Amino acid sequence: MSLIDTMVIGQTSSLLLAALGPGTVFCDYLCYIFMFLSIATSNMVATSLAKKDEELAQHQVSMLLFVALTCGIGMFLFTKLFGTQVLTAFTGSGNYDIISAANTYAQIRGFAWPAVLVGLVAQSASLGMKDSWGPLKALAAASVINGVGDVLLCSVCGYGIAGAAWATMVSQIVAAFMMMQNLNNKGFRAFSFTIPSSSELLQIFEIAAPVFVTMTSKVAFYALLTYSATSMGAITLAAHQVMVNVLCMCTVWGEPLSQTAQSFMPQLIYGAKRNLMKARVLLKSLVMIGAITGTTVGAVGTLVPWLFPSFFTNDLMVVQQMHKVLIPYFCALLVTPSVHCLEGTLLAGRDLRFLSQSMGACFGIGAFLLMIIRNKFGSLPGCWWMLVLFQWGRFGSALQRLLSPTGMLRNENFNQNDEYVKVKAT
Repeated sequence: MSLIDTMVIGQTSSLLLAALGPGTVFCDYLCYIFMFLSIATSNMVATSLAKKDEELAQHQVSMLLFVALTCGIGMFLFTKLFGTQVLTAFTGSGNYDIISAANTYAQIRGFAWPAVLVGLVAQSASLGMKDSWGPLKALAAASVINGVGDVLLCSVCGYGIAGAAWATMVSQIVAAFMMMQNLNNKGFRAFSFTIPSSSELLQIFEIAAPVFVTMTSKVAFYALLTYSATSMGAITLAAHQVMVNVLCMCTVWGEPLSQTAQSFMPQLIYGAKRNLMKARVLLKSLVMIGAITGTTVGAVGTLVPWLFPSFFTNDLMVVQQMHKVLIPYFCALLVTPSVHCLEGTLLAGRDLRFLSQSMGACFGIGAFLLMIIRNKFGSLPGCWWMLVLFQWGRFGSALQRLLSPTGMLRNENFNQNDEYVKVKAT
């Protein structure tokens, strides 16, 4: 949806295109932090269904829907009270025009926060029960609404960045309602919200806390990329906004590999029909598909901004900056689908402590080098090469863990106890 906003706004104003950088960082990256709710839902539902306990799965979904609604209301209030301050700190007080436009965008999209997080849990519950058609229909409808709304409100009515925000906000609310309705059609009580007990909150926390660290590290690194581009001027920031949104759109092609691992691996690793050999075969297949997907999506995703930059902007100076990062952009995309399937397997096996520690280490090293590149060279391509290092570091770390003789796919006693799997978060 942010890519649609970028394409439409890019045809009208380079300044508004630059403002979408901090605006989408605020909205999309904060939302991405709450992916711990999505992963906890998929993990808990898939595990409960692997144990043939549908009533437990229903109870877990109801609890997580309540947690999502609470977090969504909190984020709505946070956006209203502190949105301007956060954007000012991120962008710099000297960029008043960018701050004003970005804040308009963020404030309007903030109305959708409760629906976005509730829809995220509903979507993950469907995926955890291996139903992908319902979420597909909801997101397809939302994309159409967003695209048509952007064209009407921005290009025809001339509402600019505010029109893009309204179109995205409405499409997200529609998608959330359709996700909830799909759960109802599958026999779940989607509009049943249950307040979790303290012990149930602890259970959610044990899964969610390491995932939160993982997601926060990932989001923080992407935010640092945009922060670095912000200091290089509006033209460079506009070019970065286009490339990072195209990158995010292309990386989505690897997410099904992660979701497949999270949906099918639990029953093979610690389900009623446990079979580690089949789990290893599944992982091998996922990695091979990831390599093919990365090569294909990387090639296509690089050719579009290279040969058809007018899809995003007609400003030749912005286009020149875009072309400078095409090589590191391709190298980052190449490995991303494989990273998703490896990390999805670690999530399915609840090797969460290692995953959070590994991601934290990648973030720490990458952020340190990124700041050096930014301060000494002020080079956007240099910053993007740090993204390449970050992605390949995640790949190497996860692959080494899964190939280890003591890892979850080779050690029969890995993370096993009377309650299946229980990870203590630190």
